[in-house]
Amino acid sequence: MSSVPTHSHRVPLSVTHRLSRKRDHHSALFVSTVAALGGLLFGYDTGVISGALLFIKNTFHLGSAGQGVVVSAVLVGAVIGAGFATVLGDRIRRRTLILDSALVFIIGSIIAAIATSTGILITGRVILGIAIGLSSSVVPVYIAEISPEERRGGYVALFQLAITVGIFVAYLINLAFAGIHGWRWMFLCGIVPAIALWVGMLFLPGSPRWLVLRGRESEAKQALGALGEPDPQARVTEIEESIAGPTGSWRELWVPFARRALLVGLRLGIFQQFIGINTVIYYAPTILKFSGFHSATVAILATLGVGAVNVAMTFVAVRLIDRVGRRPLLIGGLLPMAAALFAIGFAFDVSASAARWIAIVSLAVYVGSFAVSWGWGFWLLNAELYPLEVRGRGTGLVVMIQWAANLAVSLTFLLLIHAIGKPATFWLYAGLCLLALIFTLVWVPETKGRSLEQIEAYWRRVTAPSVTTVPRTGQVRS
Repeated sequence: MSSVPTHSHRVPLSVTHRLSRKRDHHSALFVSTVAALGGLLFGYDTGVISGALLFIKNTFHLGSAGQGVVVSAVLVGAVIGAGFATVLGDRIRRRTLILDSALVFIIGSIIAAIATSTGILITGRVILGIAIGLSSSVVPVYIAEISPEERRGGYVALFQLAITVGIFVAYLINLAFAGIHGWRWMFLCGIVPAIALWVGMLFLPGSPRWLVLRGRESEAKQALGALGEPDPQARVTEIEESIAGPTGSWRELWVPFARRALLVGLRLGIFQQFIGINTVIYYAPTILKFSGFHSATVAILATLGVGAVNVAMTFVAVRLIDRVGRRPLLIGGLLPMAAALFAIGFAFDVSASAARWIAIVSLAVYVGSFAVSWGWGFWLLNAELYPLEVRGRGTGLVVMIQWAANLAVSLTFLLLIHAIGKPATFWLYAGLCLLALIFTLVWVPETKGRSLEQIEAYWRRVTAPSVTTVPRTGQVRS
């Protein structure tokens, strides 16, 4: 797949204009950092269930199937939340939807914390999932639409960095309350980042691109000015020229150029889940106990080290994305991930003492490789790929499918272990990493340094029936 070209059907912004945007970068960085707290909610819930599950199963006397339902309830909610984003994403301000997601998360955290039965706990986790599905659909798009193209990759990746920080913080909370089996406090602490997100978003500007789409050019210029854009009128004109029609109907999502982008996004989302990341995150303490760590506290402590690797390598990715590019990092992460998953499977067939260290090192390698590549890759590319008129629908639909894939993997993990054994389960995920590698080489374009409008123009060009795409030297053919 060739790179997105630097040219488009519009007159590009001048070099002088681009070099004068330092204030733009600082303003957009602040806005992106606040909005990325939506990722922290996602990460916190992902991490907290891994520790809470060790005690919930005893409180409510849950077997493997019951544990799977408790873990997966949030994923059902996330599918629903992403469905809301699919319907509402192009109608309601991105900022408003993020505010709503924070309120819903607070409600879900309280219900889960005070649950007196499995049914109430599951209800709380479904509500948490709705908040997560909504925020994970909207936050990356919001950040992408307020960011300068030179820094967009790193700024959107702040969402993934916040996810990893949320996971790490949840591991710390799990460790703090493990001694008293305080799984209720583990859930209740989740309201803190949700309140921070809600308060922060009250003071942020709306998405300029959404405002232009809705014919609110004056408000868009104000938002661009607040973000430090030196020439708001020029940017508004560029956005206006990219809009093909006045509305974003479902039919527009299926025109050839949008459909091709949608298919790439769908495959990215499915592969991100099928390569096993959330299985590793959700069940990391369980995996370590399988490998010989018999104490729940020790298993959580070992998982904390893996969480630290996740944060550190995601921070590295934030620094590299706009320098190295999307494709090299996506491709480079898959082989060590496959090797680590194979090693985790192998660990179950060796002595207990050796298995412990193989499991820890392999988990760290796998999570670190994922963090620097596919952790941010799906969220960034899914926010970049689609035309403005249907960006909300496209991202919401793909995130909904991605969460459904997450649900499928989570529901089948423990069942696969019982059916085909622990080694074969992780070897299966390793094979899927290799399939994801082939997909990335063939289908995923390089979008580094291109405006969202130039990316849209690229899809139009490569799907035009009269145009033959000739890749540049060193580029992969589509």
